[in-house]
Amino acid sequence: MPVFAPFFHAWERRLAAVSTTNRTVRPFDWGLDWLPANGVHREVSHEARLDAYVKSVLADSDRYFTPDPTTDYELTPAQGDEPAWLRFPTSRSTPHPENNVVHARYFPGAPGRSQRRRAVVVMPQWNSDLRGHVGLSKLLARFGISALRLSLPYHDRRMPPELRRADYIVSSNVARTLEVCRQAVHDARRAIWWLEQQGYERIGILGTSLGSCLAMLTTAHEPRIRAQALNHVSPYFADVVWRGLSTEHVRQGLEGAIDLEQLRRLWMPISPYQYLERITDRRTLLVYARYDLTFPVDLSREIIAECRRRRIPHQVRVLPCGHYTTGSAPFKYVDGYILTKFLLKNL
Repeated sequence: MPVFAPFFHAWERRLAAVSTTNRTVRPFDWGLDWLPANGVHREVSHEARLDAYVKSVLADSDRYFTPDPTTDYELTPAQGDEPAWLRFPTSRSTPHPENNVVHARYFPGAPGRSQRRRAVVVMPQWNSDLRGHVGLSKLLARFGISALRLSLPYHDRRMPPELRRADYIVSSNVARTLEVCRQAVHDARRAIWWLEQQGYERIGILGTSLGSCLAMLTTAHEPRIRAQALNHVSPYFADVVWRGLSTEHVRQGLEGAIDLEQLRRLWMPISPYQYLERITDRRTLLVYARYDLTFPVDLSREIIAECRRRRIPHQVRVLPCGHYTTGSAPFKYVDGYILTKFLLKNL
């Protein structure tokens, strides 16, 4: 074990423990009520019905991850210290009205810093509050890259009153997790289409942790994206949930009802591994943390090795910290520098 690993692992566990008081172990559910009618005979088992749905998704992921266009965008101009807000309807209606409106904070790039019309959609980490990634968005804007910081489904302004955490996007409800992550990709694509309507010619995407996974799924299905900066990476959605420090309570809800192999298969539509061949023409940055307990390091190295094996163009940067400590000084400044430098060079 590296000499600094015990120090960083202890630090990671302390930071993770801060939010344990409002983590809820929710019961396992196949979540079939979240699926559209898929023609599968209702006498078969719940797992078989979900498995058939997943196979149909993988057979045509473009259809699954492409929303209908909308013209219903509303931009509230910046007022004082308050940035501009973009609002538009999600294409995936859910039972929670708050979640059916997408909110994004818009930070136009500083005039005169670049002659190129560049913009980035920013997708924060799981359970990010309204402040998450605002500093990073302002940094991008200061260097001439406009930033559109997206609120993920069931986060901050999109959270219904019964929630204290964004449990409905990652949970022991299998189909709901699938469909809400799908919703996030739809939202990101509609945000990108709005940026294009504003005249942006070079569009990128930046995602952290859960946002990194969602950003990768978006890039794989959105041809307008030129470059993606993925901050904490893994090939499989299920493995992070099953093994990660931040999702121990989710695993408790899953165990006894499903195993990792089954879960990996059913969550393959939201796993980056499935779509690596679709990003060969993009510029990709893969960032991982050497002492990460939330995105286990062997998973990060696995997807990097797979990109190398397939000769997918990419860059790799390793942070000398853990997952939670990425948000602490001085590591957050190092991370911000790495992400911003990559996007400045590749957009």
